[in-house]
Amino acid sequence: MNAAELQIRLKGFAYRIVPLCETLPAKKVCKVIEDQLLRSAFSAAANYRAACKAQSPKAFTAKLSIAFEEIDESLFWLEVIDDLKLIGREKMILILKGLSLLILHHIMSSIRAIKLPVK
Repeated sequence: MNAAELQIRLKGFAYRIVPLCETLPAKKVCKVIEDQLLRSAFSAAANYRAACKAQSPKAFTAKLSIAFEEIDESLFWLEVIDDLKLIGREKMILILKGLSLLILHHIMSSIRAIKLPVK
């Protein structure tokens, strides 16, 4: 997976989170989870994009590190939704259209493997 493909995947992941969040019950805890999950998913995509446009190796590493942390946070909030059974597992699968945690782990591995091109 190259950098452009990873940008598309991360952005697509963030978009798939929106309908999932809209199906959460109207509970106080769900509002917190919704807010955090939306922020982390979109932040992961935005920070990876910024890393790809970095002007220096230091800037690249910093943005990439943030993207990695945000993906991990997104995984955490998805696990919380599942652990608390806030939406049915079948519904989560439908909303995410088959995007599983394994794919997110693959994305995280890909981010670790990508290196700043030598100019």
